[in-house]
Amino acid sequence: MKIVKRDGHIVDYDSTKIEIAIDKANEEVKGKEKATKQQIQEIIEYIEELNKKRILVEDIQDIIEEKLMEFGKYQLAKKYITYRYTRELVRKANTTDQTIKELIDGESEYWNSENSNKNAMLVTTQRDYLAGITSTDITRRFFLPEEIVKAHDEGIIHFHDADYFAQNALHNCELINLDDMLQNGTVINGVMIERPHRFITAATIATQIILAITSSSYGGATISLTHLAPFVRFSYEKYYKKYKERNLKEEDCKKFAEQDTKKEVSDGVQTFNYQVNSMTNTNGQAPFLSVFMYLGETEEYKKELAMIIEEFLKQRILGFKNTKGVYVTPAFPKLLYVLEEDTINENSKYYYLTKLAAECTAKRMVPDYISEKVMKELKKNEFGDGECYPCMGCRSFLTPDRSISLGNISKAKNYDKTKGKYYGRFNQGVVTINLPDIALSSDKDMDKFWDIFDERLELCHKALQIRHKRLSNATSDVAPILWQDGGLARLKPGESIHELLHHGYSTISLGYAGLYECVKYMTGHSHTDNGEGKEFGLKIMQHLNDATKKWKQEEDIDYSVYGTPIESTTYKFAKCLKERFGTVEGVTDKNYITNSYHVPVFEEIDAFTKLKLESEFQMLSPGGAISYIETPNLQNNLDAIINVMKFIYDNIMYAELNTKSDYCQECGYTGEILIDDDLNWYCPNCGNRDHNTLNVARRTCGYIGTNFWNKGRTQEIKERVLHIDNKDAE
Repeated sequence: MKIVKRDGHIVDYDSTKIEIAIDKANEEVKGKEKATKQQIQEIIEYIEELNKKRILVEDIQDIIEEKLMEFGKYQLAKKYITYRYTRELVRKANTTDQTIKELIDGESEYWNSENSNKNAMLVTTQRDYLAGITSTDITRRFFLPEEIVKAHDEGIIHFHDADYFAQNALHNCELINLDDMLQNGTVINGVMIERPHRFITAATIATQIILAITSSSYGGATISLTHLAPFVRFSYEKYYKKYKERNLKEEDCKKFAEQDTKKEVSDGVQTFNYQVNSMTNTNGQAPFLSVFMYLGETEEYKKELAMIIEEFLKQRILGFKNTKGVYVTPAFPKLLYVLEEDTINENSKYYYLTKLAAECTAKRMVPDYISEKVMKELKKNEFGDGECYPCMGCRSFLTPDRSISLGNISKAKNYDKTKGKYYGRFNQGVVTINLPDIALSSDKDMDKFWDIFDERLELCHKALQIRHKRLSNATSDVAPILWQDGGLARLKPGESIHELLHHGYSTISLGYAGLYECVKYMTGHSHTDNGEGKEFGLKIMQHLNDATKKWKQEEDIDYSVYGTPIESTTYKFAKCLKERFGTVEGVTDKNYITNSYHVPVFEEIDAFTKLKLESEFQMLSPGGAISYIETPNLQNNLDAIINVMKFIYDNIMYAELNTKSDYCQECGYTGEILIDDDLNWYCPNCGNRDHNTLNVARRTCGYIGTNFWNKGRTQEIKERVLHIDNKDAE
């Protein structure tokens, strides 16, 4: 018989532990209230005669209490219950204390690899993690019901970001309303920031805004370069006026003003990039920032926007210097380049930007690509008009906007009732369902599968409601930069943010993981087979959407299906599945499970087939999705990248190319740092295995990581196959 402990771990049954527990309670009572040796043995025999393969430790304790009552040992039962409760408190305290000690001593594999963009040895990161450990402890003991904690521990669901949940004021990710804050002014730390009059000033203020906002939330943030474009014109007009006052010819005034403006754009972008990458927010890392590049977002300032986009791409191609002074690939900011008719057409005026983007992808793995064409087909507002807008962070997409009929509920100063509103909107948080666990729990019984699926969905629903209710207690005072000074709203002091959590203004996400393993176990096929497996996979995705639609209609809360980027949880889920169900070939025989709807990393498939197939699943993952292809070094084959970009434009909403650009500080090798069979990274040129002198950048699950990963994610990275060869893609 196996015992399932509270943390989800499974151990062998040991009857002596029952004897010890009852004996401890026996010491607290006298005479006839004590249980005899024979009665203790009867309790043990009763439990063993149940003949269960697995039994929860809580169920054993319940049986002990019931049996003591049957024996008339009421005082003893009371003492046992007290003993049980006391042990529970001690266990939780010791767990938290031990976790803190392991973090501080650098002995925790979990914390050392929890986030591939955080270094757990740094005091700034440790301070965030220490707060996170405390928050998680409080969350588990006071804010979440036992059934959700238990399901989370057993890997049945994952309650994300418990390390930030104890505070009632932190949300997940957002689209910063930078336009409102720059054009109409804002306040940072009690200091009034008025509208800037030059691009370089606007770029600097933007980084200060980003730092303040990401310190008041815990997910990814996105800005649009369109909101900086007007300030390029302000700078040009300033320079033009200077030369005009010197009585220069009109032609020279324009030429010199243009030269000075380009120099300022270059300096401003450099300042922005250095600031974003050198700053540390309260989460113990550089801001998790995405930058949106969409020429179609403006007509008035398209020329200026193109200048900014060009400079961002050029500087990213160059890269950032590491501690040795060598240019390497940075993790942030993540760049989002929109493929549109004006950029994908070779005869277009702005095609040069697309060629730059291809070069940047080959060298630095960004930008990621959003298809304006496909997005407008999928994301239609209440009037049926397709709209194109950025994701929040690595893959979180808002649902189509309803603010046209809602009115200006955020009280933004740049509100336009003729347009949909996306900037200033945000996500309330995520709870993820483990799809392979549903399959394995059903033992391939289809009726049982759907019944368990619905039970697990309702568990996720309950957990999401708790997230929503916790956040709904917040007022605008908890983070003025967000709720009062334009980041997300312009509410009055003391005003509740409650309305912004309803009416489709913000989303809350039902995540899912392991579609491949789920389908594989239930059907024997991959969901990529264009047959039975794919049909079942799409049916599962539709079931997720049906659930969120129902919840949304009943509660006016914008639940959405989200393809979770489970960086460390992929390892946790895999371990929990193996503990609960043993080794099942093709399902639990790895240290990871597959992200969301993705084709498994080891499956041989060409780039175009993969992207086309995954586009069908992206449609059913409206709250968050991204697809990728793995490539070799394509720096000498930009045509192949451009052909992929054109395919993305016609076929899939959001995709990226994973290239390799690593560096060994010991020997100067540039290329791909490899992983051996023991999942250790090494330089193929000199054999260096020191993480401190290896610069490795890999797409983790939508964003780039540069601080290495846990064993599960490392194995997943090692097993990735190439989806395109180094020839012209046709």
